[in-house]
Amino acid sequence: MTAHVYELSHLQALEAEAIHIFREVAAEFERPVLLFSGGKDSVVMLHIAAKAFWPARVPFPVLHVDTGHNFPEVLDFRDRTVERLGIRLIVASVEDSIAQGRVRERPDGVRNPLQTVTLLDAISAGGYDAVFGGARRDEEKARAKERVFSFRDEFGQWDPKNQRPELWSLYNGRHHRGEHIRVFPLSNWTELDVWQYLAAEQIELPSIYFAHPREVFRRDNMWLAISEFTQPREGEEIATLMVRYRTVGDIPVTGAVESSAATYDDVIAETAATRLTERGATRADDRLSEAAMEDRKREGYF
Repeated sequence: MTAHVYELSHLQALEAEAIHIFREVAAEFERPVLLFSGGKDSVVMLHIAAKAFWPARVPFPVLHVDTGHNFPEVLDFRDRTVERLGIRLIVASVEDSIAQGRVRERPDGVRNPLQTVTLLDAISAGGYDAVFGGARRDEEKARAKERVFSFRDEFGQWDPKNQRPELWSLYNGRHHRGEHIRVFPLSNWTELDVWQYLAAEQIELPSIYFAHPREVFRRDNMWLAISEFTQPREGEEIATLMVRYRTVGDIPVTGAVESSAATYDDVIAETAATRLTERGATRADDRLSEAAMEDRKREGYF
């Protein structure tokens, strides 16, 4: 009699690892929360969380740090998703932080860097001791330094030189009151893995991830959307193009890419051929310096 060999595919192994991480956090921590923006990584993360605890509901709320400059298609998708899954949505508003004097509006109108204070205030107000994030190590140099369990001190700060070993998928969640752990279930995924998983599971995404016509203008070698938050300056090229977004963030700093990819298979083929990460190619705020992301992460950013 031949013994049956049970093998997981690459995507199944990644999913199993993420499910283990979700269940480990649910067992170890008192008040977890999941960061959910409606972007593809947070969509995958929430989908796996729902699988991890099915047939029960996801046993923690989701938190969105709303800059006030989000794509309307993404906000609509966010609201429909949490309603469908019956999950409590907490919205932390950068607009409110500005009104309260916690942060000051920047001269350029960009609010992405302002999210840190709003996030840390929301974590403190909710008493959250574990915060799930959708960051992946392939996205950016600073994120490649992260462990799956990333310790944050009482000020929400991250020290890349003071991280805990994670041998044999054993995670150390010890922390004192006021400290918390950022948890990254998708750490070992790549952008291509995410798209292949989305296709395999037939997970819905905001429409802007697929090719669509949009009026855009050229700035800093990126196509930015014309909107109430972003207007072209004199001399900047304006065009209506078929574009899609590889990542979703603050409208003023999120660039579109010219594309005809309208299906999962199209996007997978396009992603497999690119040599630029989605953040490096389409996020203006990550181009400020080589250490831009690491500096913000030290302060408490995602």
